[in-house]
Amino acid sequence: ELKHSRVGMLATTGYIVQGSGIHFPGMLSHDVSFESLSGMKPLDAWAAVPDAGKAQILLTIFIAEMISEAKGTHYTKGGSYPTIVFPPIDFSGVNAETMSKKQDSELNNGRLAMIAIMSFIAANNIPGSVPALIGNPAF
Repeated sequence: ELKHSRVGMLATTGYIVQGSGIHFPGMLSHDVSFESLSGMKPLDAWAAVPDAGKAQILLTIFIAEMISEAKGTHYTKGGSYPTIVFPPIDFSGVNAETMSKKQDSELNNGRLAMIAIMSFIAANNIPGSVPALIGNPAF
């Protein structure tokens, strides 16, 4: 659940940033610019990414998953939770009670992010399905 929460937070943030028109400078490929993608809805922008670019993204995700899943005892079998922090932060000096509260907050925020990204996808694919997003140009 923690890994999915983190992915949900990244996806929600990415959808909002792309939907706001924020983009990298330059070209994604020889015929697709980041600026042209930022003018589209997020799911339309994904469809406009060249197939080779999509393959690179999916391959990178696959490799990251293989590496994280192959480390020692899996977290669902009593191993430690996956840590994805760049740069790595030393939490050894943090009070255990404070750390537990912060981890609970991360999980709760991740749960909300998973609901948010699914709402964004529903609003994009089914007009009017999310009343709070009606009329928003990103959907």
